[in-house]
Amino acid sequence: MSAWVLPDHIADVLPSEARHIEELRRGLLDTARCYGYELVMPPLLEHLESLLTGTGEALDLQTFKLVDQLSGRSLGLRADTTPQVARIDAHLLNRKGVTRLCYCGPVVHTRPDRPHATREPLQFGAEIYGHAGLEADLEAVQLSLDCLRVANVQDTSVDLADVRIVRSLLAGVPVDAPLLQSIHTALANKDASELAFLSRDFPVASREGLLALLQMYGDEEVLVEAEKALQRTPGVREVLLNLKWLASRVQGVRVSFDLADLRGYAYYSGMRFAIYAPGASDALVRGGRYDEVGAVFGRNRPAAGFSLDIKQVVSVVSPRLLKAAIRAPWGDSEDVHAAIAALRSCGETVVCVLPGHESEVDEFHCDRELVPVSGQWIVQAIEATDNELGLR
Repeated sequence: MSAWVLPDHIADVLPSEARHIEELRRGLLDTARCYGYELVMPPLLEHLESLLTGTGEALDLQTFKLVDQLSGRSLGLRADTTPQVARIDAHLLNRKGVTRLCYCGPVVHTRPDRPHATREPLQFGAEIYGHAGLEADLEAVQLSLDCLRVANVQDTSVDLADVRIVRSLLAGVPVDAPLLQSIHTALANKDASELAFLSRDFPVASREGLLALLQMYGDEEVLVEAEKALQRTPGVREVLLNLKWLASRVQGVRVSFDLADLRGYAYYSGMRFAIYAPGASDALVRGGRYDEVGAVFGRNRPAAGFSLDIKQVVSVVSPRLLKAAIRAPWGDSEDVHAAIAALRSCGETVVCVLPGHESEVDEFHCDRELVPVSGQWIVQAIEATDNELGLR
């Protein structure tokens, strides 16, 4: 095998896509900052016990493990940043009030989490800690939608669910972790026969309620049907009212419901949402409420947020046009150096053409050039020389 062949589902990012990714990263961080979110940068690897405790089997299976050559302890390469941000909130910041944090960095997966996905996503996310009300849930949805608008993602739709419905149906039913995972998978896949088999020994109300969830996806009528079908299940009516409240305040996009959708990591504790767009093979954004994610760090306080993979977002939107650049000659004279420096200080991209390379492909699509005119260096359009900009 050639030494330069990369592992499966791992790829280099070439200039045009890298530029798009970086521009989008900056735009998303600026959008989060406009909402009051502070940037944090957790490490790429941690001790396994702090990285995975309380996160569930799904995240454990997605995590690469290795041995620390300094301490001999087991380390993990993060597969999701949310638990790390919860640790920062709980131990390093330890604030009493509301804390808003955002992050952007690579995560590494042992397997692709969707068709055609990379195993090295560039994960962006935002978390709000310290508020148990629906306002935090709504802010997470609104910020995620604004982030997709910044990315120029069109025709988005929001799908809402809540894990507390299934928890209520299973209250008092002895279910171990493997069986619970199988139930979640059958619900997400709308597999009625498998779900019927898994719940064959459950109480009638629990079994029928789970099977009814398989048909509860669509518009707001789903909530009406769910209230009728699950009226004897404690706590469900309040959950449905909360979902209705959220849906009524999400503006400008289509909102739907899928009460059987429990895909993702095990630390979600309440409302969950996914955002879809044409051209994407799976949800572009997943988020919701995860009040229990900080419990393993000794601080079980309210939390809500979302995450997305910038590489996935870039793959479903049109490439951005390059910012127009200026072509300049290479030279030793102080005046040309000063002219180039002045242009760059104003934010212009100036590409110096090295001697002997004048006929090479223009990667930056230069539409102007720096030329000497009457003892001064001026910028002029390459094809329209009468469109000159004086540089004094």
